[in-house]
Amino acid sequence: MLNKISKTNRVKIALIGYGKMGQEIDALCRDSRDFEIVSINYKNINDKLDLKSIAKADVAIDFTSKDVVLKNIEEVAKLGVNLVVGTTGWSGDLEIVRKIIKKYKIGLVYSPNFSVGVNIFFKIIDFSAKLLSRFPDYDVYGLEIHHKTKLDSPSGTALKIADKIKGLNFTSVRAGRNPGFHEVVFDSNADGITLSHQAYNRVGFAKGALVAAEFIKNKKGIHAFEDLFKI
Repeated sequence: MLNKISKTNRVKIALIGYGKMGQEIDALCRDSRDFEIVSINYKNINDKLDLKSIAKADVAIDFTSKDVVLKNIEEVAKLGVNLVVGTTGWSGDLEIVRKIIKKYKIGLVYSPNFSVGVNIFFKIIDFSAKLLSRFPDYDVYGLEIHHKTKLDSPSGTALKIADKIKGLNFTSVRAGRNPGFHEVVFDSNADGITLSHQAYNRVGFAKGALVAAEFIKNKKGIHAFEDLFKI
């Protein structure tokens, strides 16, 4: 749940990307006393960043594409505006982003998936993988399903889970309109254990992005959203 913020201390948000996720975040902010949208960018694919309006924001939230995300990060960083990056497919450039964040002395929080439920799921996977590594009778496999228009396959979430479990491979399905399903199965001759997370819509992702925006507002450095869930 988002913390209550006084009206005079609302988090000012610049949206970079106005696809399904950007629109979901916009809708939440319009119904919120805690967040205010001050800039919307890329309503049309050929638009340029409105740097003047982005500069008014406390935090910019980027849900665009891997083709433009690095350029967006650098342009926003130059303004001294902190960032939440939900765009996926750029993890191989993490060290480049670290240098940008350090150079311009801003804060950035990133994740392949900003759903609070998914990040709790990551913790469950962590614990299960460590426990089951003691029992070699269990094989492990994964399945992920996303809507037919999702570009990356496997998803950033699937890759994140695969990093946690040695020998895990995901089967990826792109069909229909499923907003996101991830399943991990530990299977032996004696029994099987199935762990799964199903997103019902994009609201959970949008709420998580705003949790991240609230977290990073006055911080510096680069942070993984998963770190907010340490216990």
